[in-house]
Amino acid sequence: MKLVPIAALLAVALAAPAALAQKKYDPGASDKSIKIGNTNPYSGPASAYGTIGKAIGAYWKMVNDKGGVNGRMIEFISYDDGYSPPKTVEMARKLVEQDRVLLLFQTLGTPSNTAIHKYMNSKKVPQAFVATGATKWNDPRNFPWTMGWQPNYQTEGRIYAEHILKNNPKAKIGVLYQNDDYGKDYLKGFRDGLGDKAASMIVKEVSYEVTDPTVDSQMVQLQASGADTFFNITTPKFAAQAIRKAYDTGWKPTHYLNNVSASIGSVLKPAGLEKSVGLLSTQYYKDPNDPQWKDDPAIKEWQAFMAKYYPEGNLLDPFNQYAYLVSSTLHEVLKKSGDNLTRANVMKQAASLQGYRPDGLLPGIRINTGANDFAPIESEQLIRFTGERWERFGPIIGR
Repeated sequence: MKLVPIAALLAVALAAPAALAQKKYDPGASDKSIKIGNTNPYSGPASAYGTIGKAIGAYWKMVNDKGGVNGRMIEFISYDDGYSPPKTVEMARKLVEQDRVLLLFQTLGTPSNTAIHKYMNSKKVPQAFVATGATKWNDPRNFPWTMGWQPNYQTEGRIYAEHILKNNPKAKIGVLYQNDDYGKDYLKGFRDGLGDKAASMIVKEVSYEVTDPTVDSQMVQLQASGADTFFNITTPKFAAQAIRKAYDTGWKPTHYLNNVSASIGSVLKPAGLEKSVGLLSTQYYKDPNDPQWKDDPAIKEWQAFMAKYYPEGNLLDPFNQYAYLVSSTLHEVLKKSGDNLTRANVMKQAASLQGYRPDGLLPGIRINTGANDFAPIESEQLIRFTGERWERFGPIIGR
């Protein structure tokens, strides 16, 4: 009988687990690449957000230059949907059925994502870290393939309501909101935060459509209502118009601006920095315009990234910092997915982030997800615009 050396037996035994650990792929993934799909409004009424898609593309170029994710190159495919839900449906179907991407990432807009919500879940394709804070994205029981990233709109609305009740309980409030799920979600959180005082404190609510050329007439109505407090629930184009109109007509309410339009570069500068003094909003990541962070390693890293991979991008625009942070979160998920690049495992890893913290988030804010918790970030801090920058004040609010 031929004897097999013990060393050879050990080698076979040690190699067995590796042989059993088979690589697993769904459409859009292979030994060499991972396909990621995206829709973004590079044109249309929300085109100020287009820079997010461009910065995300730049991020994945940086990742590829560094060897990819676990040795796989990222193929980022992004289409312009013009902030039009029917167009989003068309582009999402193309990404899933023709381009055969592994997942959709950062598809932007509440109405746009609502239009593809059921489709993505019926196809069992991840709709990962969508670029909208609607509360509906945190519903793993009914929509297990869709997950948000940023703090949700209802939470933010309640933060403003809490601040008003504490500082001006006799406020007369006017509200301007976009007439869709995005605007109504913010408004619901705000009303819930005011509680039984909402009916008496809110003296006027007016809405606008994304197809409206301006919100000038709505602003005139709000001023005429006698409101001394203004909750501005708008996307960037209309936010800038509202800020400018309030100032130009001499209306000086305490002005709360939703976080999704709190960009100095895309909103406040076009509106007029001098016209934006005193605005209140919220923040959850480090503002590159804040001198407090000028020597911060995370900001320096982001600035170096911008200089090399997106030099035409605006350093005053925090949307570019946002894009970098949300991309780093998906990067972490893909790294954790290893060689099991199935759609189910990507969602499993996305729902297993505990205490993850990209350094660009504000101190004290972390990303936590779970099988029953698809709301990664649930904390924010209030900020006030000084005329040059946003200044943080008060505690971190949320959990």
